[in-house]
Amino acid sequence: MTTAEFIREYRERDIRQLALQANRFPDVDMPYALDQIQGWQIARRKLPKWAACDGVIFPPHLSMEQCSSEPTAQYKLNLAMEWTTLNSELSTQNCRRQQFKTQNSKFKTSTRMTDLTGGFGVDFSFTSCAFAAATYVERNEQLCHIVEHNLPLLGLDNATVVCADAVEYLSTVEPQTMLFLDPARRDEHGAKTVMLADCTPDVVQLLTKLLEKSRFTMLKLSPMLDWHKAVDDLQGAVREVHIVSVGGECKELLLVLSTVVESELKVYCADLSTASDTSSLFVYTPGSSAPVANSKLKTQNSKFVHEPNASIMKAGCFDELAAAYGVSPVSRNSHLFLSDEPVEDFPGRSFVVERVTTMNKGELRKALVGIEKANIATRNFPLTVAELRKRLKIKDGGDVYIFATTTAEGEHLLLISRKYS
Repeated sequence: MTTAEFIREYRERDIRQLALQANRFPDVDMPYALDQIQGWQIARRKLPKWAACDGVIFPPHLSMEQCSSEPTAQYKLNLAMEWTTLNSELSTQNCRRQQFKTQNSKFKTSTRMTDLTGGFGVDFSFTSCAFAAATYVERNEQLCHIVEHNLPLLGLDNATVVCADAVEYLSTVEPQTMLFLDPARRDEHGAKTVMLADCTPDVVQLLTKLLEKSRFTMLKLSPMLDWHKAVDDLQGAVREVHIVSVGGECKELLLVLSTVVESELKVYCADLSTASDTSSLFVYTPGSSAPVANSKLKTQNSKFVHEPNASIMKAGCFDELAAAYGVSPVSRNSHLFLSDEPVEDFPGRSFVVERVTTMNKGELRKALVGIEKANIATRNFPLTVAELRKRLKIKDGGDVYIFATTTAEGEHLLLISRKYS
């Protein structure tokens, strides 16, 4: 049995068990095979379109865990297509191979992009579909060989692979429709960095050249980064901020830079559910809504409580959210919102409030009758979830949700709720 045959036949098996049976397969390059099987298993969950392509080579485990997922890569493709079509007359083409086909994809024969920090090539394999020609740049020679092998298997025939340093290549590249950068977020000692100026390459230092060389530049940054400071650091060049979450977890911060297109800054809060769908998208212009000083509804009498998604929480756009959806904040720091009526398409989760109680022992005992399990969340509350759970003597789980919070008047309350469908 060859190594390739072994990978295909055993790729759904537990790699730890396979490692113990290595002596049974003397002709198999077992370390390589186990790496590929583990990579395929991660891809099946994270990159199903890649997992469906036989022969794709996967990088080591850490790179697979850190690479973009299919929903976030697809989001960047959609974003690239929108920006590429601005003020352009476009013709329609098919997007490569069937499994990478995007219905109604639009292209212009002169459009081209360069990914200056190619990495494993996941983002490149998606965003390149928006352009007639695309160049992948990566200084790691091994990654270049892997990507050069993978691209034809993925049906991408418009791509060129270049092994080069991003900064050096930028100085020689012809003007592009889009430049893409995902700066490395680790310093020379391997520690994580989140400040824009601490990433490699330093896009602040490269800003002038990036703007000269492209119609627009897309930056993929750490979700831990303060987007307000990043916008300030990039000196008015940012046109759009995209805060992207998947499955309730903030995954990426994307900035679109351009001096060709003049517009006021917009922030997009996207919560993705699948590779092709956005479960919610909230768009706003920073500072467009006046601050909401106090809740218009009394927490004790409200019928619905709403919890914003991770992208909204990261953006911090609570005044804009309240104005757009007609909801009232429990307090300035609670990040929970109230309404008397259901709110359709709220960007987050909505719950029906069944009971509200203070922390008074008698009230608590009465309010918690029949509740043995509950999901507990604390928002602007003096106790942690663990401390509150211990005090309430309630197990985790079930279909009851308890929000512990503090009102604008300083009263500590528990909102006992169930999901609103």
